[in-house]
Amino acid sequence: MDINTKMSAADTLKTQLEVDRFNKTLAVNGRAASRELGKDDFLKLLITQLSHQDPLAPMENTQFIAQMAQFSSLEQITNMSAGFNRLASMLTNTEAVNLTGKTVDIGTENGLITGTVQSASRGENPQVIVNGVPYTMSQIERIYAH
Repeated sequence: MDINTKMSAADTLKTQLEVDRFNKTLAVNGRAASRELGKDDFLKLLITQLSHQDPLAPMENTQFIAQMAQFSSLEQITNMSAGFNRLASMLTNTEAVNLTGKTVDIGTENGLITGTVQSASRGENPQVIVNGVPYTMSQIERIYAH
């Protein structure tokens, strides 16, 4: 008795599509699938391109230099973005600390609350304590000088 172990072309295609769909949901090296290319992806593409190029017709120097310049630009833009994020966080933290002792108007669901900032927390999302209640910096509508 022979058992047919071969799949039809339609079944093979259907199975491959399901496997591909499932694989896209998995995280690879701790990274989830994304529609954006980062600098690591760009470098992998460049290395793959170089390792699979035709030795009799290698990539032209100008193409290689242009790709390296693009990679360098991408890396610098990424570094600048991270630096700006750190700077923005530091400025927000400094602003929260400098509000201590000042009178502020806080916008809430129930309307405007006026009070003196008793303390401020630091971190990714700094908060100020007014009348014993924590508020985010984005809720502050007005600051009064003393």
